Amino acid sequence: MIFNKKLAVAVSGAVLLMAGQFALADSTTDIVDALVSKGVLTEEEGKLISKGHETKKKAEGNIAFKNGFKINSGDGKSNFSVNGRIQADYRYFDTPEVSPTGATPSSAADTFDIRRAYLGVKGTFRDFINFEATVDAAGSSAYVKYYWLETAFSDKFKVRFGQFKPAFGLEQNTSSRFIDNTERDWAASMAPGVNKGIMIHGSPFAGVNYGLTLSNGSVATYLADSSQKAAETNNNADGKQYSANLRVNIAEIMGNKEAIMHVGGSIASDTDVQKGSSGALAFRTNARGTTFFSATTAAFPNTFDISRKGLEGIAAYGPFKLQGEWANMNFSNTNLPASNDKDINAWYVNASYMLTGETYSSAYKGGIMDRMNPKADFLGLGSPGWGAWEIGLRYSKFDAKDFDNSVAPVANSSNDVHSYTAGIKWITDPNSRFMLDYVYTDFNKYITGYATDTNLAVLNTPSYKNEKAINFRAQFDF
Repeated sequence: MIFNKKLAVAVSGAVLLMAGQFALADSTTDIVDALVSKGVLTEEEGKLISKGHETKKKAEGNIAFKNGFKINSGDGKSNFSVNGRIQADYRYFDTPEVSPTGATPSSAADTFDIRRAYLGVKGTFRDFINFEATVDAAGSSAYVKYYWLETAFSDKFKVRFGQFKPAFGLEQNTSSRFIDNTERDWAASMAPGVNKGIMIHGSPFAGVNYGLTLSNGSVATYLADSSQKAAETNNNADGKQYSANLRVNIAEIMGNKEAIMHVGGSIASDTDVQKGSSGALAFRTNARGTTFFSATTAAFPNTFDISRKGLEGIAAYGPFKLQGEWANMNFSNTNLPASNDKDINAWYVNASYMLTGETYSSAYKGGIMDRMNPKADFLGLGSPGWGAWEIGLRYSKFDAKDFDNSVAPVANSSNDVHSYTAGIKWITDPNSRFMLDYVYTDFNKYITGYATDTNLAVLNTPSYKNEKAINFRAQFDF
């Protein structure tokens, strides 16, 4: 009898340890409990086998899925994950047809589009080195959008080197996966974009985050969405961009986990900027439609300076959130006729409400908005959960009145624009969401389009003073 019991213990232990090879942690626990309850194993023997299984599992590491496929080392100090996202869009506009040959301002066609298609890897090595390399394959040709290495001396002090987003702006530094609407606001477009450089950042205290960046800066393009990713190619215009950001969450400092009281500011200075084409300073509607402003650079010298300033805030309690941001771009030393300096200002305020009761503070991480987890995921028809539902309203203002006719803007540009957005969002589970936005843009003047026939001959010049658009997005990320 003693021999049989010892044999049972040995066989049981071997089987359970082999089960650990397949990460069957829950099954292992169930089997041990069953053998103990039937008297095959004593409680001490069950604990011994379980301990051996957990020790072996920990030593070997594991593969898991949590918002991405991740391989974790046994000591928990290293990990490697594969991540991706796809954003499939449809955009509809009510504006008159315009010439596809480049008439400006132009209106985007009604279209299905793959807005973003990312696939990348990221991870940590020995709790000290962080890294990321991400490819965007949504355009006509794939390119590596982010690639950087980071030395994490501590949470208070990290040094990043490579290609990444500089420390500036709230919405620009919020992942496109988690922004309030399908498209970011004009204030975010005025922030420095993805760039090559070095950044020091961290969180010295709970509720406080900072970032300092030195990068190549604007290389013939000036806006965040204009591919500011090039290396310097002109030694007459190889000045660098300095940027800094500070964010404070007063609620977190006070220990309030139900609220967000976020205030922050950003500054940036871009020296010896190389003159680019007219498209280097062009804005389109928040629906990704009409290009309503495009200032010519003919009056700009070969090099000049750009300075940026930004203020940001979030006030949230429970399922309600109010978020706003203001940004300014100043162009100096341009020898323009009316003045030596020219400014562009933009700001927005966005009110959001979670109809299903999720709290925004649970989705706030590291000074920005992050992933929202529904109270109950929607897993198909018949699922007990319906995911998370959100409604929101946004007002946006664009002011470039410094750029008047004396600066020779492209014909028919508007420098004083208002935008209103109403949106509804369905977050079916932490990794999937559907978004529907209605965007109304008032150009404050008539915009002239160029209608054509099938032979592209100009027929007339229809005008429109506003743009009505519907944007829909289906998104999945892991």
